[in-house]
Amino acid sequence: MDKVQCEIVGLSSSPSTGGAYAILLKEIDGNRRLPIIIGHFEAQAIALEMEGIKPPRPLTHDLLKSVIDNLGGTVVEIVISELRENTFYAKIVLDVSGLTNEIDARPSDAMALAVRTDAPIYVAEAVMEAASFIPTDEAETDLTESFEEEKKPGESLPKSKEAQIAALQEKLREALEKEEYERAAKLRDDIKKLTQSN
Repeated sequence: MDKVQCEIVGLSSSPSTGGAYAILLKEIDGNRRLPIIIGHFEAQAIALEMEGIKPPRPLTHDLLKSVIDNLGGTVVEIVISELRENTFYAKIVLDVSGLTNEIDARPSDAMALAVRTDAPIYVAEAVMEAASFIPTDEAETDLTESFEEEKKPGESLPKSKEAQIAALQEKLREALEKEEYERAAKLRDDIKKLTQSN
């Protein structure tokens, strides 16, 4: 499998995404970015470790690292290996006593473990081709303008494209419920523009 090494460059959230967060990966030897929507717990687990904050009791991912360490294993790498029906799949590659094992995992759990073990993060080239984007200043300006019009006072702008699409979809749902069809049409166009710029 062709794969590219990536690093975590950002973690973003928006109140309008219904508690979802987006983690943004960037290929180390290139410009492509890959946004992945993750849950609140996993986002918190990744953020705490990246910021060097140690909780008083071990989180699930700390426990998993301890188990691997106590069994004499090493996390060799994690690989975001597939994208099927808009869902990402990952594998944790372990070395235990010279034997390599691949364990299926959610990308969020795999990345939470990777930041704890300093394991490299890889993404299959096929996944990068299907879901990554190259940021452009022009696209960024359009997105910012669209969100500035729609955001509520005190609400921050979502950082990743995936989070922006999710936030706009939530606003579209609200507009349709309130029968604000003109606003809904504009939001639909903004979502279309965002998804086509992938």
